[in-house]
Amino acid sequence: MHQDKVNDFVVRFANVNGTGSASANYLFAKAIFRMGIPVTPKNIFPSNIQGLPTWYDVRISEKGYLGRREGVDFMVCVNPQSMPDDVRSVKAGGYFLYDSTRKLHPELIREEVNYIGIPLMEICNREFTDPRQRQLFKNIVYVGALAQMLGIEFKVLEILLEEQFNGKEKLIAPNIKALKLGAQYILDNYNYPIDLKLERRDLVGDKIMIDGNAACGLGAVYGGATVVAWYPITPSTSVVEAFEGYAKKMRIDKETGKHNYAIVQAEDELAAIGMVIGANWNGARSFTATSGPGLSLMNEFLGLAYFAEIPTVLIDVQRTGPSTGMPTRTQQSDILLAAYASHGDTKQVLLFPSDPKECFEMTAGAFDLAELLQTPIIMMTDLDLGMNDHMSEPFVWDDQRKYNRGKVLNAQQLEELPQFGRYLDVDGDGITYRTIPGTHPTKGSFFTRGTSRDEFAAYTEDGDVYARNMDRLLKKWDTAKDIVPAPYLYQKENKSPYGVLFFGTSTYSAEEAMDLMGHGNVSFDAMRIKAFPFNKTVEDFINTHEKVFVIEQNRDAQLRTLLVNELDASPQKLISILNYNGMPITADNIITQISKSLSPAKKLIYHQ
Repeated sequence: MHQDKVNDFVVRFANVNGTGSASANYLFAKAIFRMGIPVTPKNIFPSNIQGLPTWYDVRISEKGYLGRREGVDFMVCVNPQSMPDDVRSVKAGGYFLYDSTRKLHPELIREEVNYIGIPLMEICNREFTDPRQRQLFKNIVYVGALAQMLGIEFKVLEILLEEQFNGKEKLIAPNIKALKLGAQYILDNYNYPIDLKLERRDLVGDKIMIDGNAACGLGAVYGGATVVAWYPITPSTSVVEAFEGYAKKMRIDKETGKHNYAIVQAEDELAAIGMVIGANWNGARSFTATSGPGLSLMNEFLGLAYFAEIPTVLIDVQRTGPSTGMPTRTQQSDILLAAYASHGDTKQVLLFPSDPKECFEMTAGAFDLAELLQTPIIMMTDLDLGMNDHMSEPFVWDDQRKYNRGKVLNAQQLEELPQFGRYLDVDGDGITYRTIPGTHPTKGSFFTRGTSRDEFAAYTEDGDVYARNMDRLLKKWDTAKDIVPAPYLYQKENKSPYGVLFFGTSTYSAEEAMDLMGHGNVSFDAMRIKAFPFNKTVEDFINTHEKVFVIEQNRDAQLRTLLVNELDASPQKLISILNYNGMPITADNIITQISKSLSPAKKLIYHQ
């Protein structure tokens, strides 16, 4: 007899791309969220629109574990193309729902799996006349069946449909009808509820569901961005789309009706970043969004912005590389490319958000950082964070907050200066004073270039002057260490010989792994890195542990390389925990890899 799994299982939907399943699957996930149960959905989709397989994973976790989990407890499979693999992915004792309009092939039968056949196409052909509705409502029928089997409150689904079709009320009734058809089929043909159950809880509070790209777009609006230039690329396109949507609501002049923002779709990524640099140099707050291939193309201009010291904000939504790679899979594999973007000696400031709230906050803050440091700021998100919906704390903004534009001289200050030195380090922190073109009719900075110059912006090929400027840029880099977001420590003081270090979307599964291992026989200290350059806290964390496990989602241990390069950390001390198959890393994967690195006497014993 199976023990019931209450609010703790994974449902996977296996669909065909372009069949309208996404909205139905999201309806299922959002209904669970509305019932106060922590949930995390992940959309796994192909990089083209040729009717290829697509999957949608929904993890339900009463404990609030929001990372991906291995294994499927309930598979909803309506795609014959992927069915053999989908059957194999179901855990023993799990469930497999399929369209029984056609008989299931004997080779797809596993004795340890429970099969639920629903003639989805047959039901829709009988109950609906419109061909498009017949296709779309197949998805709604299986949501109704799931609701009946798992215990989703039907009223919650009705409310969600009313919200979704507000202004298109005629669509509500047929959707509700499709839900009821699925529920009724279960009532008439199967014993229920099954041993996977949903029960209302109050574990969500005031949290919201939002994707990281939308959060970045909103953060850019609140951060004061008025200009965006971009070239479309998966998975970053929706950052700019979100910015445009929010700007249309919040950046319209009430008196004239004119837009107080500009969006330019450039001919390529290099042109896009060039426009952004130009807009920032002229005093606007401007940004662009791209992914790995675009970041590669932008390297030349990022070097210009670094050397000419022009504030610039770039959002890199990482995907699987190299080259075109797998455009719709996730990785953290642009770390080294971004950190040292451009030829010559460059160091770029990176921010590592781990959830939508940090996407919002760090994007808004990136514009202050860019102007404070007069340098590019690169937001390192990824496809998992950017394009998937995540439970998030609500966003908070202080309306009294003022933008920090850094060391900008006004006309009166210029008038009082005997001589303006654009690259003169007055304060000893490596950060010089700048002007916005046109501030003063004759004084200030009206021209900039990427060639070597002296403290007063005069062209020079004097090697000593060039070296002096490069040393000042390094001093500014040291200043940045105490300005960028500090790392987060999970303990007040380090007590274990073992440390775990992670960043970005590895956080979800890393925190789950820490929790599970915390009940075992070996203890760990943990740190989450939020930015590069690394400050002394990161260095101290590494130095005070015998071994530090560095969790990241790329093949070549790029963050570990950065730690060794920048902190002169011992390579033997830093143990890589890697995942690079394009899927988000899991807690089980992390625990398995850490266990292999420990001595036999200290193999992990932990409790699920």
